[in-house]
Amino acid sequence: MIGIIIGLALLMYLAYRGMSIIWVAPLAALVVAFTGGLELLPAYTQDYMGGFVGFAQSWFPVFMLGAIFGKLMDDSGAARAVAVLITKAFGTKRAIMAVVAGCAVLTYGGVSLFVVVFAMYPLALALFREANISRKLIPGTIALGSFTFTMTAIPGTPQIQNLIPRDYFGTTAMAAPIMGIAGAIVMCGGGLLWLNYRQKQMAAAGEVFVELTEKVEEVDVSTLPNPYLSLIPLVSIILLLNVAELDIIIALGIGILLTIALNFTRLPKLVQTVNTGASGSVLAIINTSAAVGFGAVVRAVPGFETLTEMVLGIGGNPLISQAVAVNVLAGATGSASGGMGIALAALGDRFVELAATSGIPLEAFHRVASLSSGGLDTLPHNGAVLTLLAVTAMTHKDSYKDIFMVGTAIPVLAVITAIIFASVGLV
Repeated sequence: MIGIIIGLALLMYLAYRGMSIIWVAPLAALVVAFTGGLELLPAYTQDYMGGFVGFAQSWFPVFMLGAIFGKLMDDSGAARAVAVLITKAFGTKRAIMAVVAGCAVLTYGGVSLFVVVFAMYPLALALFREANISRKLIPGTIALGSFTFTMTAIPGTPQIQNLIPRDYFGTTAMAAPIMGIAGAIVMCGGGLLWLNYRQKQMAAAGEVFVELTEKVEEVDVSTLPNPYLSLIPLVSIILLLNVAELDIIIALGIGILLTIALNFTRLPKLVQTVNTGASGSVLAIINTSAAVGFGAVVRAVPGFETLTEMVLGIGGNPLISQAVAVNVLAGATGSASGGMGIALAALGDRFVELAATSGIPLEAFHRVASLSSGGLDTLPHNGAVLTLLAVTAMTHKDSYKDIFMVGTAIPVLAVITAIIFASVGLV
């Protein structure tokens, strides 16, 4: 048990220090293996690599196609066209809500949150400039629209955090719609209340929009594709996944073909775009697989049974045990999908057993796993947080307080809300 805790602490500390999880995860896994009495070489080549390869085998096509789709939407200007359409509909007076809505539409349509950050930032900058809102609020606003309710809560979202639980619980992307919608309302509503409160607080303190020293590319709306046509691939993926009930691989494949067909003339370097998207997916899948491999070693040591009993021994609803396990591991790895992958690979079978004995539907376990992955994952060492701050030219001191509130504190409240709904039979 002490070895597992040391391994987790080492993983979290080194990740926080900016070291790649690709080599940090196996190092931490070897610490767990050594203290657990396993032979180090078999622990690495069999247990660790078994977990690593198993996850990659199951999920690489989804990561790759999702990355290609996002890159096509980005390079063609389709993502930005949709974002402009949404932000214009809300207007400058509702700048914060406009940015959140623009991010939400793109992420719910299957666009990678990293693409959304790059697509939305110039629009957010223009809106905040016109509304005279401090730039410090831009990261929190983009985080609310991209990292929260459309990633884990709204039923049917094609984001990976909503798809992984299906393999363990035999559910669908639409699992537990009432719980999901309740969680989404808490995250979206609570996040908007916080950001608007912060806007008023900063305005009262004299903190308003300040221009950047470096030049940010302005959005030339005249060069963008038709926004309504640009919505078609996004809507098609949602409908194909949830209405036609096609596999996510097929849904993403059709979304890619539609994006190319609608924007063929806007993609003069089509092969290069596809190559870049595919290459980008490799790092993402390896990072997550590395975290899952760490979980496989944890599962192999004798202390895991003690850890399991501790987690499952948390009193009350078994959904609470699952929420704690996924949140802690997502925080340790700095990855929503990585933390959930570790937790479900290690404890998924036990949660299925608990569902049968407790009478709680597996759909509820699916939704709580998904929601919980989007809580402590946004601690300061999270890769998406670091990217968001870098793109917006802000620091942790400038903006992390708002990211923490909308991306960590309020999503944890959303998990609690969902569990309460499940406990009264509203799934």
